Amino acid sequence: MSKKALQSTAAKVAPSRRAADVAYEAIENMISTLQLAPGSPVVEAELVERTQLGRTPVREALLRMVSIGLVQQQPRRGLTVSNIDLADHLDVIQTRRVLECLLAACSARRATAQQRDKIVTHAKQMRTAAKQGNLKDYMWADLMLDQVNHQASQNHSAVKAVVPLVVQCRRFWFAYQHSGDIEEGAQAHWDLAQGIASGDSVAAVAGANRLADYLNAFARRVIDD
Repeated sequence: MSKKALQSTAAKVAPSRRAADVAYEAIENMISTLQLAPGSPVVEAELVERTQLGRTPVREALLRMVSIGLVQQQPRRGLTVSNIDLADHLDVIQTRRVLECLLAACSARRATAQQRDKIVTHAKQMRTAAKQGNLKDYMWADLMLDQVNHQASQNHSAVKAVVPLVVQCRRFWFAYQHSGDIEEGAQAHWDLAQGIASGDSVAAVAGANRLADYLNAFARRVIDD
């Protein structure tokens, strides 16, 4: 997301949304899309300028990121973006698989008709973007699908646990996208969306496993190269 887009987002913050949450989402996007590269210093004043938010919400957002490992406190170096650990990433995917299966099953049972429609719509957008080779639209639709799925699941504990893992996977994909196949990834998300929309928790879990299989195969290609 560009600086102009981030400023626009900050300017349109709904009064009901906490500034710290908006700051968190903006900085998380910078990290997951490698605008803030692994190992790079995190400068609070720079983030205040880029997000057009105050120091307090930015600081609160950074503290949350330290707690989940996206940002690290380095002795004598201050805050830095955490590095990507290739070996550890397979464990990230394994853990994410369990949580995604739980969330998919919950969403299949609990999603409203509108949420089911949105999930399918975003999966369609991913397929279209993949065929066009439009990475920006692909990743945006992926993010939107995740958000609706998480809301539909009504399982706040699982969502809280899975979000940092999703960000790690998204950042890993951006870093090594030359080894990925976005059409294959879009199909995996389509299977997940169809399973949730059907209301069949077994089909939804199968879709979640299909997505995890794709992520795992992608990570292994990167590690083996």
